[in-house]
Amino acid sequence: MRAKRLSRGRWMVVVGCLLVIGLAWLMVWWARDGLVVRPLTHNGIPMRLIAPANTGPVPGVIIAHGFSGSQQLMLGFAYTLAHAGYATLLLDFDGHAANPAPLGREMTRGAAALQANMDAAYAALVAQPEVDDGRVALLGHSMGSGAVMTAGIINPERYQAAVAVSPTDAAVTETEPRNLLLQAGQLEPQFAANAEDLLARAGGANTDFANGRARSFQLIPGVEHITILFSPTAHQTAVGWLGQTFGLLTTAAYIDRRMVWYLVQLAAWLVLAAAITPAIRQPRITPYFRRPPWHVIGLFVAPLVATAVLWLANQIIPVGQLGGILIAGAQGLWFLIFGLVWLALGWRWRQSPISPSFGKLRTTLSISSSLRALAIFAFLWLAFGLMAQVVWLPWFLIPVRLLRWPLLALAFVPWLLAAGRAQQGASMGKRIGWWVGQSGVLMVGLGTAVLFVPSLFFLVLVLPVLPIVLGIMALVGGAVDDPWAYGLGNALFFAWLLLALFPLAG
Repeated sequence: MRAKRLSRGRWMVVVGCLLVIGLAWLMVWWARDGLVVRPLTHNGIPMRLIAPANTGPVPGVIIAHGFSGSQQLMLGFAYTLAHAGYATLLLDFDGHAANPAPLGREMTRGAAALQANMDAAYAALVAQPEVDDGRVALLGHSMGSGAVMTAGIINPERYQAAVAVSPTDAAVTETEPRNLLLQAGQLEPQFAANAEDLLARAGGANTDFANGRARSFQLIPGVEHITILFSPTAHQTAVGWLGQTFGLLTTAAYIDRRMVWYLVQLAAWLVLAAAITPAIRQPRITPYFRRPPWHVIGLFVAPLVATAVLWLANQIIPVGQLGGILIAGAQGLWFLIFGLVWLALGWRWRQSPISPSFGKLRTTLSISSSLRALAIFAFLWLAFGLMAQVVWLPWFLIPVRLLRWPLLALAFVPWLLAAGRAQQGASMGKRIGWWVGQSGVLMVGLGTAVLFVPSLFFLVLVLPVLPIVLGIMALVGGAVDDPWAYGLGNALFFAWLLLALFPLAG
């Protein structure tokens, strides 16, 4: 059976999708209009300056990301502040994104490393011709909020203000750090409660900007720990606070919508995948696997076994640092056990070939599946990641991360092979059912794993994104409808995603 040719209507959809993708790129690039964007490196730390073009020295702001964050994740604040008249400097902390130095996990060592990174960022910022070195402020998210508050406490003469977004902890007082603004999302109650505690310890609300004693807490509606970084309300609140600190009144009406355009182009890519499905779908063949009646049981037993193995492994070694990558290595082990158990309980290899020449047929299919797997990975890499590199995620892996990619991808193959087989030949309704069911099982399973291995707690903050990623992989992989291609291609993509996200371990 040959793949079908695309109809005229589908070709029109393809062309429309490509036009939307091009428009999205144009709109994202326009965010740079009127700005200087300059990559920097200081003491081996990757940095980026974003500042107004063709102006005299302006106030500078160091912007620090949180755990598993990056320069890219903080670009919304950077672009908004730069369009409002501030020179912003973003950095990658040790172990994060493009910084190859491992992140120290011991509390004292880790805090000292963050402060060394902050000192390097300050030196780089004040050396830039666009910056007034007498007017410098700080802004940080989560782990970065603790770093900027601590920097403002240690060096109050350097920094006139500190903005702590989704704040952790710091030894704040009524005078240090100077002019402290606390922000937290309405949907992250733990961080909001911590912000209220910090405000009380810092002397309560105050508007004495002249003496550096101003303090405030702003609850940002409708956002949680990650989406607060893309909130125009959070951005404009920071602009207003720094404007009162430096007496800088701005009429800039810039609203950062780059993330919206990223989502628009991602949706266009997925519609494109659906449009070309008839031309790329795997012709129906006798499957390599057959399902015994109890095949669904494996999906529910697998997370229990995977969590038990992870807990036992953590009694011997710190699994949170497995493979030299924080959290991602532990996820690789969990999913490897999950996938092997699901395959063992859910599928049997078909022993009786459909013809005496099955061996030759199987070789041809293996080559074909490999090519389809590479096509799935390439499509996902472009659709999900290429624009992410300039919007929110450091997608281009540095060598030390790239070396870990093949082994981590291999760990995800059994799980995704089983998932691809479960959905082979299924209708759209059944595929949606598998997506919902598998998402629920994985979220509960990984959440349970966090209870037994507390060092993986950060997973709780990113688990809400998992169903979205699974849905994207299911849609693109389902367009091919080849279990081996689904498993291999999506494993390559999922491993790449985790390596782009999580920090390097010491």
